[in-house]
Amino acid sequence: MIVSCIFVHHFARFIKSLSEKYNGAEKIVLVMDNLSTHKEKHLVDFYGEKDGKKLWSKFEVHYTPKHGSWLNQAEIAIGMYLRQCLGDGRIETYQNLKAQTKAWNKRANQKKIKINWRFTKSKARKSLGYAPTEHPEKLI
Repeated sequence: MIVSCIFVHHFARFIKSLSEKYNGAEKIVLVMDNLSTHKEKHLVDFYGEKDGKKLWSKFEVHYTPKHGSWLNQAEIAIGMYLRQCLGDGRIETYQNLKAQTKAWNKRANQKKIKINWRFTKSKARKSLGYAPTEHPEKLI
């Protein structure tokens, strides 16, 4: 899903639209970044205490970490999207962007394109200067 939720009112309306779309769900699992507008407080500010809290309670929210190996995978995926879908051209409208993205995503899923993750524990230890200590139990 492509959305732009950088303002509180965008976020609040988007969350409400998700809630309405999946009205029958017991809980809606939401994975999102740590943008300052992506918080319960902003739903309360926009919809009021009662309605904002009730809306937020429908979601099980997981924030992506600010740092971590998942970022490299996300950056690789974004690079693939940029090269394979957007290319060098300019996309004139948001509707065209959505249509091209949907078509690209469908092709990628049909081809079962995967990221070839080659960053191993030993490479991570070397890169981060980590030397495991001697412990009788193996932690990693």
